[in-house]
Amino acid sequence: MTPSVSRASGPAPRRDGVLRVGTRGSALALAQTTVVAEAVAKATGLEVELVTITTHGDTSRDSLSELGGTGVFASALRDALLADECDLIVHSLKDLPTSAVPGLVIGAVPKRADARDSLCARDGLTLETLPEGAKVGTGSPRRAAQLRSRRPDLDVVDIRGNVDTRLSRVADGDLDAVVLAAAGLGRLGRSSAVTDLFPLSEVPTAPGQGALAIEVRSGEETGRGPIAKALASIDHATTHACVTAERAVLAGLEAGCAAPIGTTAIVDDGLLFLTATVYRPDGTEQLTASHAATPDSMSRRDLDAAARDVGKRAVDELLAAGAADLAPLGGSQ
Repeated sequence: MTPSVSRASGPAPRRDGVLRVGTRGSALALAQTTVVAEAVAKATGLEVELVTITTHGDTSRDSLSELGGTGVFASALRDALLADECDLIVHSLKDLPTSAVPGLVIGAVPKRADARDSLCARDGLTLETLPEGAKVGTGSPRRAAQLRSRRPDLDVVDIRGNVDTRLSRVADGDLDAVVLAAAGLGRLGRSSAVTDLFPLSEVPTAPGQGALAIEVRSGEETGRGPIAKALASIDHATTHACVTAERAVLAGLEAGCAAPIGTTAIVDDGLLFLTATVYRPDGTEQLTASHAATPDSMSRRDLDAAARDVGKRAVDELLAAGAADLAPLGGSQ
């Protein structure tokens, strides 16, 4: 029988035999953290307690660009981990800044869900069949640039709010469609709202989209303790390598999480492939770099080295081609 997963009403004190998992309080965050918590409980035999933490990004109605990017969702979780209010924290990896935090490490990346973006439109419409001038909502500068690139006639509207709030704006007729991550809709059981899925070959998504990151205090990811055991049980080596390559692009370009940059990495037939695209915010221009590497083995260490290699080569090519003239790079991460 799998040990229980429970909820704490606030910061949870340390208790023997209990692992405390920090999470945002949104429905999506709780859904994806519960999946991780159940896997951790099964692997360790310990009780797992979810600790809900409210972030500034959850309470503010400002746009992501005004808030300083999606890293605003991560800071409160990290503060709670450093303060020993929880033992590990679960992030949507696309929301996690690339800059390191002293005392913390990403200890595991579970197997990735669907990395694609999806259109949720009225009347079953697709991106191709949306009428001229249709209002499409997104809070992502990358998605906005991609929409404008493919359909410059659309009225792209900046929106905030959780998944249900965004979908309700379509149901209420305020918007014709919204663009949302397929993974999030799947985790919430809302995939039926999807009317069009964008292929990654045409619409690369945010670095790390569809993946989760498990962050812990430095040193606790190694050894034979319950946290290290939990991390080893849920880490997926090829997913970890792919998101490492994608995030290497973001870091190398010194771009924030909300920058108009799309990446796709896969491991196939012994090769790690990476494609990265930088967009002009208005969608009128883009630059793409694609590279591959052959890891010496499928070990975590060799995959990581290959990921960083392809990431650096993509960054060098994009910068040499003038990526800094297209998008706001060199910003906060």
